[in-house]
Amino acid sequence: APWHLMMSLTPSRGCLLDLPWEDILVPHILCHLPLQQLLSLQRVSKSFQSLIQLYLANMRCFDSSQIGPAIPRAAFVNLLKDNEVLQQLVLQNCSDWLTDRELLPVIGQNHHLHQIQLKGCAQLSRHALVAISLSCPNLRRLSLAHCEWVDSLSLRSLADHCKALEAVDLTACRQLKDEAVCYLVQKCSRLKSLSLAVNANVGDVAVEEIAKCCPELEHLDLTGCLRVKNDSIRVLAEYCPKLRSLKVKHCHNVAESSLSILRSRGVELDVEPPLQRALVLLQDVVGFAPFINLQI
Repeated sequence: APWHLMMSLTPSRGCLLDLPWEDILVPHILCHLPLQQLLSLQRVSKSFQSLIQLYLANMRCFDSSQIGPAIPRAAFVNLLKDNEVLQQLVLQNCSDWLTDRELLPVIGQNHHLHQIQLKGCAQLSRHALVAISLSCPNLRRLSLAHCEWVDSLSLRSLADHCKALEAVDLTACRQLKDEAVCYLVQKCSRLKSLSLAVNANVGDVAVEEIAKCCPELEHLDLTGCLRVKNDSIRVLAEYCPKLRSLKVKHCHNVAESSLSILRSRGVELDVEPPLQRALVLLQDVVGFAPFINLQI
């Protein structure tokens, strides 16, 4: 409907462009159109081009998936060159074209960002994370999944400057070790969600520090963290009363003896209880023991 309204430009009905741009068109009409269509509208006339540029300058959320995975570098820079009010920046799997050269100017002029997603943006460097830490003091959510360029020094910069962080995804950031994770959680004690999945360097030291520093923690992903053992899971159960989900699949040193504590509290786990435990639970629920030898 908004698209057809924009095409109704007959003099008898008046012109859509006669409506107040900043009060009506930008906040109430253009926001309902896909970004791809808005970019196409720029070609209608010079007036539409000016209108769309105004919209882009006032856009609060930019999601690259609305345009497509392969945005020309120059196009991305042009789209956001006048924007200083972004609150959400989503650039997932943009490794084909996104580098520090394109990202850093956007980060540097947008100090109100509270959510940034850079999952799979492999061509960036540690300078991108340092820029984020210096420019985005109000950052709440950050995804750096599969960004192997994240190192201990850049994570320390993030921890020092973005202490309001509530959700951080460090999946497959394989340079990180226990020390860096400990520093992060000591500085960012408001964390509610943290992923350290697919990181063989993360072990009990980091998990215990997470437990002791982050009492608000609700979600923790330790998938594939081979050095994590039972002791740290017990500490997690003791210090994190708000924990709602824990992922420990492929953590071969984590057993039911520690998980059962969390399981009894209703924490969602991605590991099923062993057969014997499952049968005991079934007996509790249905009131009778199945005809299976529990000693097998």
